[in-house]
Amino acid sequence: MEIKDEVEFCFPQLPNISCMKPQLHWAEAFFLENVLSIISIITVFLNLLVIISVSHFRQLHSPTNIILLSLAVSDFLVGLLLLPLEIYRNKNCWFLGEIMCAIYFYFGCYIPYTSIGNIILISVDRYVAICHPLHYPTTITTVRVKIGVCLCWLWYGLYSIFYIKDQIIHLIETGENVGCLGQCSIIVSYVAGAVDLILSFFLPVTAIVVLYMKVFVVALIQARSMRSHVTFVSVQHPAKAKAKKSELKAARTLGILVVTYLLCFCPAFCFILVGIYFPSAYLFIFLFYFNSCVNPMIYTLFYPWFRKAVKLIITLQILTPDSCETNML
Repeated sequence: MEIKDEVEFCFPQLPNISCMKPQLHWAEAFFLENVLSIISIITVFLNLLVIISVSHFRQLHSPTNIILLSLAVSDFLVGLLLLPLEIYRNKNCWFLGEIMCAIYFYFGCYIPYTSIGNIILISVDRYVAICHPLHYPTTITTVRVKIGVCLCWLWYGLYSIFYIKDQIIHLIETGENVGCLGQCSIIVSYVAGAVDLILSFFLPVTAIVVLYMKVFVVALIQARSMRSHVTFVSVQHPAKAKAKKSELKAARTLGILVVTYLLCFCPAFCFILVGIYFPSAYLFIFLFYFNSCVNPMIYTLFYPWFRKAVKLIITLQILTPDSCETNML
């Protein structure tokens, strides 16, 4: 009886159908209120800098940077929408209604899955640039990349509807959410879950790993070749040597981006695959969303143009006339 008296319901007037208010351990509450909130703010700020940088400066409108811009937009939305709602959902009763719950889970699928598509596009871009450099200018054009990015967002937008279709059907038929009142939970059939694991985990991860293994092998061979002929290439063909170094550096940087993504992405999907609750479940949430904060940090460390762009943005020099024509490379 003592336990029942201490229980707090989301809707005390409806105890039979109401959910209990979340009871969090102090460590979980601290993690949600402080750690994830700080990550959310940093994620929004850093990715906004990437979006402004690539959008504003014309010299940065390269095919690779367009994909990075698309990735930054998805990461920005993670920090702006998903993280705050994830904090709210785990910390409080859900008072936003069943429709908002379905919309939340839709964007919870759509935005991270679009990041997967962007990572695949980055892998393809680097594969062509390193393994087929002569065909890169004609194969990977700005127009084709823009079309590819748009198709990526469109595909995962439609795919996310399929993933939560059972949730939508349930809402249309009953007008209420699954579970008790005051809880935001999702209905996913076994078939949808199995298809999702294949299309959103196994196939993308396999494609990314295979492409970057090929890029790594070719880049390693090219790096050794450049070291053995460094004097000749530097003296006879300085522009060619600089271009090769630039491509190899880009491959290395984006390789770090891909590896970091896999390290953050795989544990979360493995947790879902096993389907067992762990007391440290919040760590998987942390890893999954922390990747959106890490990506712009990688740009800061390895891309001089991003550091230069951030300086121009913070000092408001981008407001000057013709600032979009600034030499960034």
